[in-house]
Amino acid sequence: MKKLLIANRGEIAVRIARACRDYGVQSVAVYADADMDALHVRHADEAYSLNGQRPAETYLDIAKLIAIAQRSGADAVHPGYGFLSERADFARAVIDAGLMWVGPNPETIDVLGDKVEARKLAQQVGAPLVAGTPGPVETAAEVLAFAEQHGLPIAIKAAFGGGGRGMKVAWRLDEVAELYASAVREAETAFGRGECFVEQFLDRPRHIEAQILADKHGKVVVVGTRDCSLQRRNQKLVEEAPAPFISEAQRERIHQAAHDICAKAGYVGAGTVEFLLSQDGTLSFLEVNTRLQVEHPVTEETTGVDLVIEQLRIADGLPLSFSETPTPRGHSFEFRINAEDAGKGFLPTPGQITAFVPPAGPGVRLDSGVDGDSQVPSNFDSMMAKLIVTGATREQAISRARRALAEFKIEGIASVLPFHRAVMDHADFTGPDRFAVHTRWIETDFAEQITIAPRNALSADPSILRTFVEIDGKRHELGLPAALLRGASLGAASTASEATPVAEVADRDAVLTPVAGNLFSWVVADGESVTAGQVIAVVEAMKMETSILAPCAGQVQITEQAGGYFEAGTRIGRIQPSN
Repeated sequence: MKKLLIANRGEIAVRIARACRDYGVQSVAVYADADMDALHVRHADEAYSLNGQRPAETYLDIAKLIAIAQRSGADAVHPGYGFLSERADFARAVIDAGLMWVGPNPETIDVLGDKVEARKLAQQVGAPLVAGTPGPVETAAEVLAFAEQHGLPIAIKAAFGGGGRGMKVAWRLDEVAELYASAVREAETAFGRGECFVEQFLDRPRHIEAQILADKHGKVVVVGTRDCSLQRRNQKLVEEAPAPFISEAQRERIHQAAHDICAKAGYVGAGTVEFLLSQDGTLSFLEVNTRLQVEHPVTEETTGVDLVIEQLRIADGLPLSFSETPTPRGHSFEFRINAEDAGKGFLPTPGQITAFVPPAGPGVRLDSGVDGDSQVPSNFDSMMAKLIVTGATREQAISRARRALAEFKIEGIASVLPFHRAVMDHADFTGPDRFAVHTRWIETDFAEQITIAPRNALSADPSILRTFVEIDGKRHELGLPAALLRGASLGAASTASEATPVAEVADRDAVLTPVAGNLFSWVVADGESVTAGQVIAVVEAMKMETSILAPCAGQVQITEQAGGYFEAGTRIGRIQPSN
């Protein structure tokens, strides 16, 4: 390859651009309107607009991405993670366009990217498994029937996709229908497909995974293990490598199952085989992510293997640069630095960063998609950066992590840094003799009070005003940030609603948006009677759904319709109290 199109954004696009420099190939970035001056755009050798704002019209638009690859002269495409990274139709479109695809073969993505088919393949090689539906379910009634047969809790999971998107865990029968509907909606938003399947959910399990690499010459190597148990709403927050507090027999079982599954699938490229490990030692195959993982740096730091460079080498037909599992060198933690307010239930907080001062020193690495001048848009994932801290031992890595987290300073928007600091002082996670963390630990065991962050300022208008100019007799399209032109009479319209902001609302019965984002739907009708605390609407922000609850009992009065974008604290309706 000579020139690589990076079909992604944020920190992973920056990471890939840097790997391109190391590998000696040029990089091409793409950007949505809100990402016009994003860090990944500045790190690439050249960049092209996707001419849109939301995922469906930008980073999920296959035709646009292929057209830009051809226009730029790129001969290869790297999908990063998320978006189209596990879509076989995108891989096929890239290959059919005569471009090199940096990832597994489309046929492999079809098999392993389909969670149901992946389960069948895992069964064939003898990997451990819990009970699940034989295929995707089509109705909430099917989900309910499975729960009644196998018992609760159950996991409703997107059949196509990963990263915890489109996954809901039902603990009560009366919540199954809404959770199924929500899982389908999230899967459609994140991956463009809403099919879901169901399987038993192991209560209080650990989440352990194996990183694999496979070249085009038939060599499959397990690079190492990671523990990713610290999660909230199925979204990982802290990861570490190698996975601690597991027996050698368990580690060998994980390595063998991961190797056998990928070898059976004819895997090529980087991938991750994920497992759940219950409190009683039960191990169960979870899924295969046919892409690079967010948490790949902890494996890089503890093995000395550059996983992105290996991806590029594999795509070029070169053999792996090593032939067996590397011996771990030390211990590494990764902290996802999300734009979320941990003091308010991890609500996403898009907006303008006013200060971004990362830590430094021994054992500290930062993979970031933002800097001190960045705008964090509401239409995309909340992750801004990843802090990776490594030490010779787990104990040293913990000490360095505490120091690095104390140094880290972000202002202008809320972040999860206060949560990370609290976790690294919690005995359940950092105790030398036990590891009491599990995938629902934050919701069930973590009792620390996180201070609510100061409310972020209203986001700048992310839209771009497009017009045309003539240069040397040739017509060119010109795009300028609408916020730059605010006040000029150029006809630019803000995409944010002009509804009443919270500062001007004195009505205690007002229905307010808890977070900046798109009002996905009202789940009640105008004039309908509701009870206090009832879910009445859903906001979609940063690819996650947040429910809006009725502040009191009464009749709903809807003033803003679904489909619009609203800042946090915007009044979208009110409740007329019952007499």
